[in-house]
Amino acid sequence: MTTPIDRPETRLHLTAAAPDPFERGRLRGVRLRDTLPGGIAGYDRFFRLGGISPRQVREDAARALDAVDAFRPSARAQIEGIAHGAGTDPLTVAALNARTEILARSNAVPPGECSTLVRRFTDPDTGAPRTFGIQTWDWHVELNPFWHTLESRGGRHDVVGLTEHGILGKIGVNSAGLALHFNILGHRRDGIGGVPMHVLAAVVLEEAGSVAEAVEIIRGAPLASSGSFTLFDPTDAALLDLSPDGVFPVAPQGGTYVRTNHFLTPVPAAQEKTWLYQPDSGERYALLRTRLAETGPPTSPAGLVPFLISGPGEAPLTCLPDMTLPEGHRWASLATVLLEPATRTAHILDGTPADAGERGWREMRA
Repeated sequence: MTTPIDRPETRLHLTAAAPDPFERGRLRGVRLRDTLPGGIAGYDRFFRLGGISPRQVREDAARALDAVDAFRPSARAQIEGIAHGAGTDPLTVAALNARTEILARSNAVPPGECSTLVRRFTDPDTGAPRTFGIQTWDWHVELNPFWHTLESRGGRHDVVGLTEHGILGKIGVNSAGLALHFNILGHRRDGIGGVPMHVLAAVVLEEAGSVAEAVEIIRGAPLASSGSFTLFDPTDAALLDLSPDGVFPVAPQGGTYVRTNHFLTPVPAAQEKTWLYQPDSGERYALLRTRLAETGPPTSPAGLVPFLISGPGEAPLTCLPDMTLPEGHRWASLATVLLEPATRTAHILDGTPADAGERGWREMRA
């Protein structure tokens, strides 16, 4: 039995503006001092449910922090700044930033994940390229209180978007007009040792001024886990499979990039943890492709929203939690994110795509 989510009247919005990375992190931590402990406790429960001991979590967090330091010392400084501002241990915040990699050890099976659509086409009226994208962020309903919208200003590029408490970045657009949607994938060799996916997303948004620059940063990152970044700027777009096997581009179909949670290129697909997200991911992907074929791809950002609304009997593009299931299996669309590179704007809905007509979007410009 699915249940609508209790949502706050006003979602926490956090602004951190400082040229020094540690100070930027510290400002974030100060704002999170009262609420971060709840997010930490939530992930501690999910680590335990996955059979991961506190000692293993700390060892993994230390290794992840070392990998971040070797890749981008400024990212480590931000993590340590968050910990300092919030009055908590840096390894605890590092574990949040590496939660995807730590949870790769889990013996529990998650029920689903996120769905993404990005359009790149030539505007028939102007003859110029145009891009925009949307995704649902689906995650454990118990962690719904512990995410926020974010403005991070003072790095190479300003960034707006959303992320979880204590985690450097997730989904957003920067002041250069680079946008990033983020989906998790599953590879048999996923683990600790490379740059955590959430940290890599934050670095890309802070540093890259274009899709080409973003791809260069990603190809230079040591990877020991899997994910997918759909990257787009005002004129270009790229969809990437990221894995311990390397970085593999995915071609669009009809000017549209569709991403759920399975690999779309053959090399990493050969080592996929198919039991994690299948058949759910394939069913969502097929439903999106069918809709695009039947109605044609949208030509405006608002036109993307209906594609991610699913009803009874359809693949769950729109997720409501089944509260009769045990903790760890209550999956929900916590947010819907619409990104427009041309205007450097993120529109974030604290709700599912089906809530778009009833709840207001928060609009942020980088």
